[in-house]
Amino acid sequence: MDRIKIIDVHEDVLANNDRAAAALRARLRDAGTLLINLMSSPGSGKTTLLKATLDALGGESGELGESGESGGLAVGVMEADVDSDVDAYAVQRHGARAVQLHTGGMCHLDAAMCEQGLRELGIEGLDLVFIENVGNLICPAEFDTGAARKVMILSAPEGHDKPLKYPLMFEVSDVVIVSKMDVAQYFDFSLEELERNVRARNPYARIMPLSAKTGEGMEQWVEWLRAEVAAWQQ
Repeated sequence: MDRIKIIDVHEDVLANNDRAAAALRARLRDAGTLLINLMSSPGSGKTTLLKATLDALGGESGELGESGESGGLAVGVMEADVDSDVDAYAVQRHGARAVQLHTGGMCHLDAAMCEQGLRELGIEGLDLVFIENVGNLICPAEFDTGAARKVMILSAPEGHDKPLKYPLMFEVSDVVIVSKMDVAQYFDFSLEELERNVRARNPYARIMPLSAKTGEGMEQWVEWLRAEVAAWQQ
């Protein structure tokens, strides 16, 4: 009887995706477009943060144009959801060039999906593109999308123990945004405990507590974005 060949499909899929992601990242570098992957659980405030970010950037220069011009940066957003186009219209109203990606039931985006989305969005003239990934603390952390930076959002109501329960998400993130700080006092949440738990998983991640609703902490986030775009385009 012939020996059955065993193929680790998951490993092969990830390897192929990593190659595609690296190639996409290189093309975006040549184009001077910074791609940022925003990840979080559902309801943590990704869309609210994006809208506040666009408003903050636009507020520095006056108006937001239809092309997505905001604060001197041309901004695009790829919204990923299993269904609906609510979020894409929401960020478009705040000045971003937007496209909606339906994942067909998949719980994450990969490099091929992002490349398709970028083709539809059109990166010509864009300095910054956000991926609003599918709400999930597991799958999005496993797949390289081709983004240059990974940002995860944890809302204060979710608790300070999430880095212990979902380690990979925190290990791969360059920035951990702690959202909804305006209501943190009403929950069993400790920023000190969160910082300790994040540092145990990722000593290099920047931790940014903020409230997109009140504007608290938004300045450091907007400054970081501007600095990253400038560095990417050098």
